Amino acid sequence: MSGDIHLLSLVELADAIAARELSAVEVMRATVARAERLQPELNCFISLQAEAALESAAAADAALARDAEPGPLHGVPLAHKDMFYRAGHVTTCGSRIRRDFVADHDSTALARLHAAGAIYLGGLNMAEFATGPTGHNEHWGDCRNPWNRAHISGGSSSGSGAAVAGRVVFGALGSDTGGSVRLPSACNGVVGLKPTNGRVSRYGLMPLSHTLDTVGPLARTVRDAARLTATIAGHDPHDPTSSRRPVPDYEAALAEGAKGLRIGVPTSYFYDVADDEVRTLVERSLDVFRDAGVAVVEVSVPDIERINHLSNVILSSEAAAIHEPWLSTRPEDYQVQVRSRYEPGLHVPAVKYIQALATRGGLLREFVDTALAGVDALHTPGIPFPIPTREETNVGGGDRMAEMVAGLSWCTRAANYLGGPGLIVPCGFTGSGLPASFQLMGRPFSEATLFRLGHAYQSATDWHTRAPDL
Repeated sequence: MSGDIHLLSLVELADAIAARELSAVEVMRATVARAERLQPELNCFISLQAEAALESAAAADAALARDAEPGPLHGVPLAHKDMFYRAGHVTTCGSRIRRDFVADHDSTALARLHAAGAIYLGGLNMAEFATGPTGHNEHWGDCRNPWNRAHISGGSSSGSGAAVAGRVVFGALGSDTGGSVRLPSACNGVVGLKPTNGRVSRYGLMPLSHTLDTVGPLARTVRDAARLTATIAGHDPHDPTSSRRPVPDYEAALAEGAKGLRIGVPTSYFYDVADDEVRTLVERSLDVFRDAGVAVVEVSVPDIERINHLSNVILSSEAAAIHEPWLSTRPEDYQVQVRSRYEPGLHVPAVKYIQALATRGGLLREFVDTALAGVDALHTPGIPFPIPTREETNVGGGDRMAEMVAGLSWCTRAANYLGGPGLIVPCGFTGSGLPASFQLMGRPFSEATLFRLGHAYQSATDWHTRAPDL
């Protein structure tokens, strides 16, 4: 079995370790060997902490030998976007400015994973300060897509998507402010969840936007994502914005299936710019849902372009406020494309920013009352066109570069402003061999319903079992 360890899902691996069919040390040795072999190809790690991870794996095996009760992630190797703080350790945030930053406290999300038995393998590559949808990074090198290294791995949680898709680690955390969990999930053909705002604590996470940031998992299967989300979700006294709502048993909810649920297909905006090839693959997923007993109906959506505009007002204002000290003293230490996204926020009028915040509640109610009226989830493409190359989305990438980069988050940005959850599920491959995915958007705190739908789809298909040839 040791030769196939990397092909196991997170849940399969955790259950095998708990049953002592595999040792945590055996798993970690295989994982470290694969990470070291693939790092030159994928560049998905900023720091690989192999020695510490092997020591933790030995401790995990020793605990089982003492008949300790294993946690739901006991002995599972995970790695995370390098912006989650660990006390006494460097957290680079993918930047030059924080290349040597040492945190004095732990991220709550990482602490909860640790308490569940997961083992930290390292910090993953990312767009600088979580800014950018492609995965380019001049400071640490571009992360590369495991399906085709010439193509983008998506941003800003680029290393998280590539490491999970490349079967290097069994799950990863990312942050999502406009699509930064969902875009790399779509680019790399894995499952990614942007949870409801406040569902997961952001304490110990380098912020980009105080009111749009969320923390979510990237995983190989919907069941894996459900287990990770259940582990990290819940109120945190260190984060006053975190919700006090009880956390459902997401994994148990999968057994309810999807029969009787209803999916809405938007008649405007989300599919407007969809490439024909991607549209075909995404629409085929609706046939799978119909076969599973899910009703599929057309629905109207409100003005999404207005929502995206207001989201940009908030993001640029809050990012500028966070970065103003460095923009004033170290502007040359930013990538040009990152600095150019922050600087306009220095000139956004306070009135405009406050109006953008004040409008959110009303627009969320409108979205729920229209797009989600009578349905359980909205169905959209993940990324509406085939995954582009790193060259054509880089600075100097041609006349369509700016349009293409902006279009990556066409279907994802609205969820951050509105605050509801969004789930990416892979649904096939384009002719170039790159993944395509659909997105399910739901009401706030409807993650369990999205997981039920996504799991029903994966129970009837095998796209999630496909792995790149590495």
